[in-house]
Amino acid sequence: MKGVVKWIEDKKFEALTEEGGKIIFGESGISPMKTLLLSVAGCTSIDVVMILQKMREPIEGLEVEITGERRDEHPRIYTKAHLHYKIYGDVNEEKAKRAIDLSQTKYCSVGAHLKLSGTEVTYSYEIIREKV
Repeated sequence: MKGVVKWIEDKKFEALTEEGGKIIFGESGISPMKTLLLSVAGCTSIDVVMILQKMREPIEGLEVEITGERRDEHPRIYTKAHLHYKIYGDVNEEKAKRAIDLSQTKYCSVGAHLKLSGTEVTYSYEIIREKV
């Protein structure tokens, strides 16, 4: 992975990846720490969808809500993070839980970074079978 962060103006920064991805940090964008939390949700979302698809489960949608608590003193790292999975479709509950567990314990690299820094990561889930 290769990237660059450029100072644009005041408290605004632009992050660019070598593939052309872009994130705006700062006042009119997302803070780096919030980006970290959203990256955990993104990482595990990809895992869960791919695992459930490989299990041939009829997943129709997924939302992952994430919240985090940070220390008051510097460095203000996350001490707790909670993910709530909303799985849409007639998905088998045991398979859904298995997919989430696999993401949490084996596949999600971003979540592993949080856990290695001592962050307590918890999750809950619900399966929403009705079509929205």
